Amino acid sequence: MNSVKSWPEAAPRLIAVAAGRAPADLVIRAGKWVNVHSREVLAGHDIAIAEGRFAAIAPDLSASIGPDTQVIEANGRYMVPGLCDAHMHIESGMLTPAEFAAAVIPHGTTTMFTDPHEIANVLGLAGVRMMHDEALMQPVNIFTQMPSCAPSAPGLETTGFEIAPEDVAEAMHWPGIIGLGEMMNFPGVIHADPKMLAEIAAVQNAHKTVGGHYASPDLGAPFRAYAAGGPADDHEGTCEADAIARVRQGMRSMMRLGSAWYDVETQITAVTEKGLDPRNFILCTDDCHSGTLVHDGHMNRVYRHAVACGTEPLVALQMCTINTATHFGLERELGSITPGRRADVILTSDLAALPVEMVIARGRVVAENGTLLVECPHYDWPESARATVHLGKTLAAPDFEIAAPKGANTVTAKVIGVVENQAPTKALTAELSVQSGIVEPDEARGIAQIALVERHRGTGGVTNGFVKGFGYKGRMAMGSTVAHDSHHMIVVGTDREMMAACANRLGEMGGGVSVWQDGAEIASVPLPIAGLMSDAPAAEVAARAARMVEAMAECGCTLNNAYMQHSLLALVVIPELRISDLGLVDVTKFELTDLFE
Repeated sequence: MNSVKSWPEAAPRLIAVAAGRAPADLVIRAGKWVNVHSREVLAGHDIAIAEGRFAAIAPDLSASIGPDTQVIEANGRYMVPGLCDAHMHIESGMLTPAEFAAAVIPHGTTTMFTDPHEIANVLGLAGVRMMHDEALMQPVNIFTQMPSCAPSAPGLETTGFEIAPEDVAEAMHWPGIIGLGEMMNFPGVIHADPKMLAEIAAVQNAHKTVGGHYASPDLGAPFRAYAAGGPADDHEGTCEADAIARVRQGMRSMMRLGSAWYDVETQITAVTEKGLDPRNFILCTDDCHSGTLVHDGHMNRVYRHAVACGTEPLVALQMCTINTATHFGLERELGSITPGRRADVILTSDLAALPVEMVIARGRVVAENGTLLVECPHYDWPESARATVHLGKTLAAPDFEIAAPKGANTVTAKVIGVVENQAPTKALTAELSVQSGIVEPDEARGIAQIALVERHRGTGGVTNGFVKGFGYKGRMAMGSTVAHDSHHMIVVGTDREMMAACANRLGEMGGGVSVWQDGAEIASVPLPIAGLMSDAPAAEVAARAARMVEAMAECGCTLNNAYMQHSLLALVVIPELRISDLGLVDVTKFELTDLFE
């Protein structure tokens, strides 16, 4: 572990190096200092680093170079603060914290604020502690937000474990906990639910940051009530009005570009066109799968996208460095190249395109030209974290049958409508045919079956419904134990025998993703840790994930990042229609609803 001394511990040495009385550990010479406090680029500057922190930045720090000082020649390149991801879920990368860090460090990400509420739903507080502990082992900064909502919507789903206010209060004493993860139960906050307010109070009493999640288009009284409840940020905005409303209420607007969420372009106009103060806007990823990380990047990708959307590079850079640090109360600790802060810096030859040519974290070169140069240590994950898929029985085709009302030849069914590149779904209806008393999907209209299979307690329960938007054809099934946020098992298919085979296969391999076509498995991604993550290298997981995407396309799917859409079909806190172990959920009303009208 590349630990870093606290500022008070390091201060005597930092002062001596800055004054020229002692040599630095590392000096970067003759670069362009990108200062996110003053929003300037200052050419011809050196950076002196000691004890993993910045000691001084000045035009000439040759006095700080001793016989053992490492010297890096910037050669006129830009010296940029390491990038910060303000809101993300490591589990969405299908990777453990160690392998996630290994994947993103070469892209210039040196700080992450992570909400492990995926594992919280499967393993509870013990799972959160495992994620927290592996995060602290890494050579970059990974702060943990204590999950707030497991279940995300009480009464509408059943999770493997529940998070209680006393769990939140306990976690506030852990060294890597920075605040509360996204408060998804926004109806609970709006109606002053005592449990939700107790969680928020525990965090505020610890003087930490409360994360928000307001997934409703209503910006009137409900939103005002939510803001009054204490959440300090929100990443669920999808349009300019959402971004403006959040900052006007004193919240930070977090704009995300993940693998499937493209919410920057529609909101950044609040800054680029409306001229609002950019210091209250933050960039984040929320969810990135391993393929995106390996092939496209991480926060460097988000930054480039913001610039492509018309944001001035220095403003975009503030949105993924100092703005993030300030929001979490860490402005004196990271987020800028200024004295005393952690020495996290990127060397790049182009400020707008941001090729990440060298990454320094805590004063140590950790990556160069896309190659990781340090070890990212692994936690010793126990068997309890690797045996989490409990089906209770071997499933068969009849478990996936949907019986029609007696005597019906057709039914009007509610159908989950997938919206490409967005988290919300549409509540659709369709008239479907009945054969031998069983309601059938309709391939011609793109309507497949969806099933949620209970996998935490081995009840053998299967909730069945219909979904439209994937475009699947022929005999196929696709299943995943990544099913936000309860993380049961979601199987989508056109053939009930394939759906049963797919579910059983996921049970055999302890979780992951499996794609079936014409009686055989054609792709799989084993995720043995909590049914959510692999501790294999990111490139290996990405290769399997790429084959999974190809297999979905071979089954007729044309959606961009369809896997992310698949994994969110049980997310019962985002409108309009979802599925849970308790039934079909109308998220506009936050209540269970019948499958047939």
